[in-house]
Amino acid sequence: MDTHAFFREKLLTWFAQNHRPMPWKAENDPYRIWLSEIILQQTRVEQGMPYYLNFIERFPDVTQLANAPEDEVLKAWEGLGYYSRARNLHETAKFISGELKGVFPDSYTAIRALKGVGDYTAAAIASFAFGLPHAVLDGNVYRVLSRFWGIETPTDTPKAKKEFAALAQQLLPSERPGDFNQAIMDLGATVCTPRLPQCTSCLLHPECCAFRLNKTGELPIKSKIRSKRIVFSSTSWSITANKRWCKNAKAKISGATCTSFPCSKQHRYRPTTMKYCNACPGIFLMGNYPPARNLAPYPNRIDKPLPTGGSPQFLAK
Repeated sequence: MDTHAFFREKLLTWFAQNHRPMPWKAENDPYRIWLSEIILQQTRVEQGMPYYLNFIERFPDVTQLANAPEDEVLKAWEGLGYYSRARNLHETAKFISGELKGVFPDSYTAIRALKGVGDYTAAAIASFAFGLPHAVLDGNVYRVLSRFWGIETPTDTPKAKKEFAALAQQLLPSERPGDFNQAIMDLGATVCTPRLPQCTSCLLHPECCAFRLNKTGELPIKSKIRSKRIVFSSTSWSITANKRWCKNAKAKISGATCTSFPCSKQHRYRPTTMKYCNACPGIFLMGNYPPARNLAPYPNRIDKPLPTGGSPQFLAK
């Protein structure tokens, strides 16, 4: 048996015995599957399930959701956050109910064109509702595939998306795409977890590269955190920057190390404060980091006068 066949057979065998019971899994109604997938975007299953059940009770089909006032839809969504999802859900329901006469699109391309639907969601709906052979790719899938095949391509890169998408598509059985997609996500969520994976109870472990090489704690790999320096007058401060901090101007930065001799201390701070280091004469500047300016310093409170000519700059380390 080749490795691809082994992976499919063992995964589906495991799924038959261990699949997680969820109210939308037994469904082939594309409306309910679409609704569950939109709710579960950036939401844990445990949190999203009562919202799904409430939506199905209040809006049992796409026409009733389309005809509901937006305020009622937003009220039902209250507490889930990311309210653009609810607005997109409502707009898409009106589009399907009106333009498509209440008939949910049944091709990957048409599903992908719906507002608020990305590659993963389109593949999930296409495979679960219509049995179409489109592989899903989410964090669980990245983790399972990376560990089993020992793939070291950083998963947050465009190269990885192409590589993992191609592999997932090769593995996908044409006769059971929905079961396979659900199985690999369930395995990643319950067995091949980010921390303390249950390797010995996993049917895939005899052929798993990460298990055989003792690398489960190392895979999958993400890109190295970028490091930059803020240079202020004669003092430089090494800032560890991560893309996630770019997305939230008020995110808490974990720390910075003063690189001026003789100081090598790490200082913890919030982006809206300014502090001094007792071990060196330099000034410690902090500010918000707006995404549009690629982490450019944006001081919004200054406690003491800035040094002459002390305009801060970012230099690649």
